[in-house]
Amino acid sequence: MIAPGGTIGILGGGQLGRMMAIAAAQLGYRCHVYEPGRDSVAAEVSAQFTCAPWHDEAALARFAEGCDVVTWEFENVPVAPLAPIEGLLAPHPRALETAQDRLKEKRFVEGLGGVPAAYAPVDSAHDLAAAVDRIGAPGILKTRRDGYDGKGQWRIQTARDANAIRVPDAPAIYEGFVEFGCEFSVILVRGRDGEVRFWDSAENTHVGGILATSTLPASAMVAEQVPAARDLAAQVAEALGYVGVLTLEFFATAEGPVFNEMAPRVHNSGHWTIEGAATSQFENHVRAICGLPLGDTATTAGQVVMTNIIGEDAQAAHECLGQPGAHLHLYGKRQARPGRKMGHVTRIGAG
Repeated sequence: MIAPGGTIGILGGGQLGRMMAIAAAQLGYRCHVYEPGRDSVAAEVSAQFTCAPWHDEAALARFAEGCDVVTWEFENVPVAPLAPIEGLLAPHPRALETAQDRLKEKRFVEGLGGVPAAYAPVDSAHDLAAAVDRIGAPGILKTRRDGYDGKGQWRIQTARDANAIRVPDAPAIYEGFVEFGCEFSVILVRGRDGEVRFWDSAENTHVGGILATSTLPASAMVAEQVPAARDLAAQVAEALGYVGVLTLEFFATAEGPVFNEMAPRVHNSGHWTIEGAATSQFENHVRAICGLPLGDTATTAGQVVMTNIIGEDAQAAHECLGQPGAHLHLYGKRQARPGRKMGHVTRIGAG
């Protein structure tokens, strides 16, 4: 167990790190953020900040020397530079290695009995044509690495669309379209002793590939499919020897839950837990990586709706404060670019 007053290193300086650092401070820990970019909203609420490239071995070593445990707040942290500090990392970097490659991720989940959308690796225009011919259209061409919030994706409605796409000069994957009723997340926390706890699953809606809302309680369709999805998520956590918060996203279909992707970290669809659960995902992540007892994950409100604040909508965000049960979180980002997550508001109701 890491005693209060210890230091948690956070790789990445975005809003997830910011909310993690706030939760850590409440438990008596200091946070040290490592981030290549100077404009870090996580660093603003942390005790220390190292601004250095991921591949700066000396800077990363100095950073690690002052930390009792190191975690990350987004999954695109390069894995190779982390080898010298692997012993400090929680979760283990094998989770990053798996989640950073969409093809590897789907094969891994399939090996545990999960059902992803039909897919095929794509390394050339010929591969794409063959994939569309075998799987059919519509579908989505995605880069295997680094895509998020709809980035690095191309929708293909017909085989003719596939012929017109310039295949990216990087490994990609083609995924067939899934006929689904709704989308949902399974978010769990796993302690160092192997204990696993789940939060209730929110029903998610996306606009332009970006999460718009997470709502609880979810529909009956989601509720019926949560047990099978939780079983898969627990198997994933066990297979990875995972410590901390882990998220798996699913499509709810007539045939059961279809795996979409996983995030080895705290997740946007779990932001509602700050006000809507007995223990937030951020606090439980800190508890897990520090070896503390896990907190209660029960939902504490009858109705919860988390809404992302995107781009210039942040300019009018304070208007929600006049609404009963509204809890505003702005991330301190200076530029409100289109599609950029600037904050969120969680509305709590009695149900």
